[in-house]
Amino acid sequence: MIETIGVIGAGQMGGGIAQVSAQAGLTVHLLDVSDDLLAKARAGLGKQLDRQIRKGRIGEDDKGRILGRVHTGTDYAVFGGCDLVVEAATENEDVKRAIFKQLTPYLGERTLVATNTSSISITRLAAITDRPERFIGMHFMNPVPVMKLVEIIRGIATSDETYAAVRDLAERLGKTTAVSEDFPAFIVNRILLPMINEAVYTLYEGVGSVTAIDTAMKLGANHPMGPLELADFIGLDTCLSIMNVLYDGLADSKYRPCPLLVKYVEAGWLGRKVGRGFYDYSGETPVPTR
Repeated sequence: MIETIGVIGAGQMGGGIAQVSAQAGLTVHLLDVSDDLLAKARAGLGKQLDRQIRKGRIGEDDKGRILGRVHTGTDYAVFGGCDLVVEAATENEDVKRAIFKQLTPYLGERTLVATNTSSISITRLAAITDRPERFIGMHFMNPVPVMKLVEIIRGIATSDETYAAVRDLAERLGKTTAVSEDFPAFIVNRILLPMINEAVYTLYEGVGSVTAIDTAMKLGANHPMGPLELADFIGLDTCLSIMNVLYDGLADSKYRPCPLLVKYVEAGWLGRKVGRGFYDYSGETPVPTR
């Protein structure tokens, strides 16, 4: 059984994975490139737990115990004693490849490795390591503490034992699993990101404004969030990266990223995380930027 988990990347996804793991009773080793990023992640975790206390989901004493299970650092050596290490870095294959090359020498013989990639080939990433049979895709949804789904993606060499261990862990974390074949963007993003890209095309071609498009999909299709608002929440750079994976991997023109999406990313308008995307978040109420 997996009892100690390592998480590489202390951003929104990695911090969320650390939180749900610690709340499930696991010991967590959270790593990032700087102490400042780790301090920010720990502060964010504290705020998330305070929110749960206010909602009556956990008690005051629980907060201290949960935080006590999360250990932070910048040294890969801590992963030697982990049962599983989850990579949750940015959705960039070069970055992930560099991480796995750095990680592999520190791993215990039986340590499992998972990637939280939302689109990149599991088989290709596994081949960088010395344990493709112990490598798997474990795609959490954002925000991790709230969303109930984990996509599990087996590479061509992933063993049945690795799959069973990761499936059991996901269920222990309170998640429902969906198994996907190792195709570009898997299930959720294979369907979701082309919809978002089409919404950007709809804006690009002047069919509707930002407000009209998001209102139409919220009220006309009963979506809780409009596609352009959702794109800002995901991060426009991440949206573009996934569309490029689909376009390159499947060689179908229907996956061509909208030029307007490319332009926003080139401008650095990446969405909520930078305060500006299809909406401007500098004021109390988001304002469309187009």
